[in-house]
Amino acid sequence: MEFRTTVNIPTSAWKVEPHHHLLFVGSCFADNIGKRFSDNLFHTTVNPFGVMYNPASVLHTLERMYADEASSFVAPDVVVLSLGTNHVYILNETGEIVDNCEKRPQRLFTEKVLSMEECTDYLTRCITLLQQVNPDVRTILTVSPIRYAKYGFHESQLSKGTLLMAINTLNNCQLSTINCQLTYFPSYEILLDELRDYRFYASDMLHPSEQAVDYIYERFAETFFSEKTHRFVEDYRPIRQALNHRPFNPESEEYRQFIAQTKEKLEAFKARYQVG
Repeated sequence: MEFRTTVNIPTSAWKVEPHHHLLFVGSCFADNIGKRFSDNLFHTTVNPFGVMYNPASVLHTLERMYADEASSFVAPDVVVLSLGTNHVYILNETGEIVDNCEKRPQRLFTEKVLSMEECTDYLTRCITLLQQVNPDVRTILTVSPIRYAKYGFHESQLSKGTLLMAINTLNNCQLSTINCQLTYFPSYEILLDELRDYRFYASDMLHPSEQAVDYIYERFAETFFSEKTHRFVEDYRPIRQALNHRPFNPESEEYRQFIAQTKEKLEAFKARYQVG
């Protein structure tokens, strides 16, 4: 007997390798998943200009990162764009979409709902820019499973649906700039259709719990990690645990030796996998 529905995710034909540079941009879900990669010693950049919820703001982040050739940001090998909503806020004075209202009065802004076509256009520009920076970049699109109660649950579902339709349009697109380097990962479906129980939610009953995020990260690893990357994570696990160890007496000679040995193991690990 089966007591849950499992989201079927085809194994990716291309793989994330330990030496890859990864970029996560988007909703707070990008923060959550990106942190798992940072904690496991991947070359990771996560939301360098703060959390971005909509496709326009995601594009703004990429444009700021790679505005000129002197940019200090490394060209990523793998990019994960996590979309939260199609709602944007326009500053009345300039008519421009802002990425952060900075707690300014609401009367200064007009809320707008991006159409599916507008979302598709912003995402196309994102991918085109990323491919200009690195022609071999792999881009993963996902929709955050976090519901936006402030819009109302029906409107939140419509918002997610619009994002999903935009992504589907891109996946079916035959433009030369949108090709097999684009992949969809079903974070939204995993939480709603596979982990559909309130025990997988945080105390606000809207955000996924740490356990749920860990599970989605595991599904991501199953989908995209190579065998070498799985070994990389497993080999780093005891070193990470040792580095996070909190002793009763940090001044003891025994602990100093423990730290020295751990650092030696860490340097050997970095040399073996060419990271850090």
